[in-house]
Amino acid sequence: MRDADLPVVQALADALHPHHPESPAVFAERLALAPAGCRVLADAAGIGGYAVTHPWTGAGPPPLDALLGALPAAPAAWHVHDIALHPRLRGQGHASTVLQALLAASPWRRATLVAVSGTGPYWAARGFADAPAHPAAALASYGAAARFMVREG
Repeated sequence: MRDADLPVVQALADALHPHHPESPAVFAERLALAPAGCRVLADAAGIGGYAVTHPWTGAGPPPLDALLGALPAAPAAWHVHDIALHPRLRGQGHASTVLQALLAASPWRRATLVAVSGTGPYWAARGFADAPAHPAAALASYGAAARFMVREG
């Protein structure tokens, strides 16, 4: 992902996650803080997907639509902030492929994410399990049905 991709990534996020809006500053900051964890998927029609991941504490997620300021001094996990695909690109294994690549490149065995919109079973099939989130208020910012999930190893 490059700075020039951010308007398209933001438009995709707005269209795919209308109940979980985030400001353009969130995507720009994540790219600036962890460029190796930010990817786009493009085909002949253009950018149709993105992944935003970064080092984090492993204890819970950052709040939705919040700037981090900086990465933790002693991160303990790779946090999957978002993997999103336009419907034309779904069902082709792209999300699993980028997840595997990002986790393989991570120096941490632990990975975390927040499952929203009923995606918990999808993430469970990829080795993630429900876990308590600390602080709980950060998880609550994603909505009542959000699930903090962790994958070890």
